[in-house]
This record gives sequence, structure tokens and C-alpha cells, in this order.
Amino acid sequence: MVSNVKTAAVIGLETFEIAVEVDLNLGVPAFLVVGLPDLAVNEAKERVRSAIKNSGFPFPAKKIIVNLAPASIKKEGSCYDLPIAIGILAADNVIVPEKIQEYAFLGELSLDGRLKPVSSVLPTVFGLRKLGIKNVIVPDDNKYEAALVPGVNVYGAKCLGDVVSHFADDTSYAPLEKIMVDANNLLKSSQKEDFVYDFKDVKGQLKAKKALEIAAAGGHNLLMVGPPGSGKTLLSKCFASILPPLELEEALEITKIYSISALLTKDKPLVNKRPFRVVHHSASAVGIIGGGQNPKPGEITLAHRGVLFLDEIVEFPRNVLEVLRQPLEDGEVCISRAKNAVKYPADFILLASMNPCPCGYLGDSQKSCTCSEFQIQRYRSRLSGPLLDRIDMQIEVPRLTSDELVSINVVSESSINIRERVIAARNIQSERYKNMGIFTNSELTPKLIKEFCKINEESKDFLRSAISKFGLSGRAYDRILKLSRTIADLDGEQNIQTKHIAQCLQYRNFIKTSD
Repeated sequence: MVSNVKTAAVIGLETFEIAVEVDLNLGVPAFLVVGLPDLAVNEAKERVRSAIKNSGFPFPAKKIIVNLAPASIKKEGSCYDLPIAIGILAADNVIVPEKIQEYAFLGELSLDGRLKPVSSVLPTVFGLRKLGIKNVIVPDDNKYEAALVPGVNVYGAKCLGDVVSHFADDTSYAPLEKIMVDANNLLKSSQKEDFVYDFKDVKGQLKAKKALEIAAAGGHNLLMVGPPGSGKTLLSKCFASILPPLELEEALEITKIYSISALLTKDKPLVNKRPFRVVHHSASAVGIIGGGQNPKPGEITLAHRGVLFLDEIVEFPRNVLEVLRQPLEDGEVCISRAKNAVKYPADFILLASMNPCPCGYLGDSQKSCTCSEFQIQRYRSRLSGPLLDRIDMQIEVPRLTSDELVSINVVSESSINIRERVIAARNIQSERYKNMGIFTNSELTPKLIKEFCKINEESKDFLRSAISKFGLSGRAYDRILKLSRTIADLDGEQNIQTKHIAQCLQYRNFIKTSD
């Protein structure tokens, strides 16, 4: 007899329905798995055999052939354990085959029959819903994650016996309980504003604080240049405290990525804060961009809808920095390998810091620079012109004066107040770009720039002068318009004015390189 059990495979963020076909034949007892399984799927044979026996069910002494269809898709991971076990029990008439036709199964089995959590549950269940499957059984530790998907009946099981009891005709066995989760309430209840670093604890640096506010409001990239101890790293850590709260659509998008990367826990099934990824300069290009034989998300994807912070950016190898160019432009990354190619979202704010020269004191008010012109150029050339062109704001963070350092009476503006302005600007953008698939000004396409970033003749003349003086590229021109749009939103202005463009140009110091 042949049974058919539904499950799914996730490649990138795309879900493919997998049919687990199980055939029991008379003959020499054997257990074969076909359909392009990897080593982990092949090892499922021993886990399934022990789990069925230790759960109190007979394991058929027959030739068992398990086919994972379609055979053209590589099957990886341990999530096929449960569907294979259910397929064997259905083929052996322990479970009535007709009862499992409307269900899909995910889960890894331990030798005693308990179900262990697996990764990629959220994107898998989203994909199964698109495929028309309305009932899914998952491990108990994954139930709240799976229940975030509306329109799907999710059941959490602790062991194989619980799954079999769910389909039993005997009323003495209790069926599995359907899990209900209100994603909106879960997101709001878990969003706390208890940040360790607050802008009220940062002395001075008003220009840098304003630049960070603009970056948070419009999702713009920012590079801070200054001597050691000027506060670049502290300002960056405080940046997380002014980021706006996540919308549900954004939270689910990020949670899918973290589910694939196995970074979710049963106690935290939904990502409730914008990611703030701090990357060390020893990171490889694959670590940042993603990759591997079965390409997994890198740091830029884990920072999606959040922040990627590169402290001392010039210490990163140049080839590592250059891989950021395409994701910064497109908001996504395509990873191509010999066997497959996957596309991941990578719409993040690049926040970076650097010293002005190798010794760190070029232009400092109190210490003299000891670097030669050649050393300075070689140091700065690690940042290529095309990469700098994609960074909207490049500002100087000077050393604090002695009065600013020792003053205890000066009260700086708190992150709460700054965050309120950022949220107000984001609300304006959210309403403006409703149903357009974008959330911030930084995501505007050239076509949308023409529609939402219109300027008057006075502003055009001002920009012509700036283009001639600074040699702005077409990309820089578009980014100035998007940045000016954000500054206007923070001012509550409907139209971009000349003063907004002038302020925008003050945040571009046009750091020169040898490129």
C-alpha cells in the first residue's frame, strides 16, 4: 500500500510542496529513502525506526521505500522525520490514510518519539498556506511561531503518539489543541522601550545627533568620521533607541529570516525590535553577504529593516566592503551557486564610523597628525568612490571641548523625544506610500522620486550649483532628493524647499579617495 503525506522544503525564502510517498512491499526488510535526500534526511531512517518502536507502534517488517517528490529539489535537514513516520504508519493502517490528506507535517523525531523543534517553520507555513494547505502539525516548541500565519490551523505536538492520537477513531484519545496567536497583540505587548544607551547621556555632538535622527526617520546610510574618543561608537549604540517600532508586516518579514537562520526561540517566536547587527572587521565576504552550499542569510539580511553597524569601516578588507554595493542599491541580494540561486531581502541602514587618518588625529584641535599624505590617501582609498556614493550622509564628529566634557549642568535631549519625531516622520511616509510596497524615503525608485520629490525653480538652480561645485553623480543627486524629502517630513513640510536641500548638503562632506 502507498500513502502520501504533505510537507514542504524552503530554498531561500521560497517554499516548495513536498510529497512524502511511502510504499510497503513484501520481501527482505529494508528501509530506503529516495528523492535527492542529503545526509541528514538519510539518517532519518534510524530516528524514525526507533521513534515508532519506542512510541508503542509496530514497525513493519517489510521493504519500505520512501520517495520525496519532486526528486529534482534537494531535501535537507531533519524536518522530514515526522512526515516519514506518519507515512509509514498510514501505509501500515495504524492511521487512516484519508484523515491525513488535508494536513501537512513538520518536525524532527528523537529516538524515544519526542518531537524536537526545527528551523524555517514560519516561511514554510506561509508557503503551505499559499499552496492551499489549511492544517499543519508542528513540534510543540514551534507552535507559536507557526501560529503567526493567519488562515492556517496550527497544532502543536509533543511526541509522535500525540499526532497518532489526533487521528484516532477512539474518543478516549484527545485530539491536538489548535493554537491561536494574535500577532498584533504579541508585537505590541513585547515592544519595550528599555534601552541601555540614551542620547541624553551623550554630551555635545548636536550635528551628529541630528544626522542620526534623519537617518532613522528616512532609513538613510550614515558615515561618521572623527578622532578617537569623539563619541562615534557611543552615538551608534544610542541609535537603536530612536528607531521606530516595527509594523507587523515588517516584523513577520524579519522573523522569516531569523527562522531560516535558526535564531528564534520558543519563548520569542516573533522578532519585536529592529535588528542592530554589529559586525567585526574580521568578518568574511560570505559572512556579510551570505552563502554556503545551501545559501544562508548573511549579516546584511539579518539586518533587514534594521541597522548594520561597521565600526572602523576602513579596517575591513576592501573586497568585503565592495560586496555591499549592490545590496545598498537594490535592497536585496542574489546569491548564485552552481546548484541553485536564492534571493534574500537586504534593506538596511548602513551605519559606519572611521578615523580621518591612520593615527586618527587629522584635523584635530589638540593633537597633531603624524601621517604623511601618502598614508592618508592609502588609508582612505579602502573606501571606494562607488561605495561612498551610496552613503547618503558623511559627517565629521569632532573632539569635544574641555567645557563640554566637564559640564554637568548641560542637559541633552533624550532619545524618547527624538524617537517621537522619528515616528511622526515615519507615519507621514507610511501614509504617503500606502499600498506601494515601500516604507521609507530611502526606498524610493527613480519613478517615485519624480512623483514625491518635486522641487521648485529656486531649488533647481541651487542644486545645479551644487552639482557643478561638488561633481555630484546621478546617484548622489537622487539620494540628495530622498534625503531632502526626509528633512522636509521631519519639519512637517509637504514640499521640499531650498533650505531642506541646503541642510542636506551640509551632511555630505564628500570624503575624497584615490578612486
